[in-house]
Amino acid sequence: MGKKVGNLIKKARTEAGLTQEQLARKVRDASASDIGKAERGEKDLTQEQLKQIAKATGVTQKSLLDAAKGFSSGKTSSSSAAKSSMQVTAAEKRLVQLYRKADASSKRAALKALKADETEEMLTTLLEGAIDLFTKK
Repeated sequence: MGKKVGNLIKKARTEAGLTQEQLARKVRDASASDIGKAERGEKDLTQEQLKQIAKATGVTQKSLLDAAKGFSSGKTSSSSAAKSSMQVTAAEKRLVQLYRKADASSKRAALKALKADETEEMLTTLLEGAIDLFTKK
């Protein structure tokens, strides 16, 4: 697997605010020690474990799987490299989850707000609604 994947795992974990132990609890058949070894490039994780890490930390699965397979040849453009390592924040991930659960009318309104020039008022309303949803559990 290597050091590159380990660095990606560590960066994703720390940006997600997780300890090695917390991440290990979210990954089947992995201990905190396994996560530490993987971060140092001393242990290979399975593709399924990499997928679970991606899901838990909010990074794209493609970025971890490509790094594990060694797909970082000089043939890729900088934009495709940036896309493969694109990270999603926890708030962005939550917004996507809320969007997927929304009805068609709400989805259209959200897309309109994101595309419109006069979005300030619409975005304020949308974000206030999102904040209300986040705080209600």
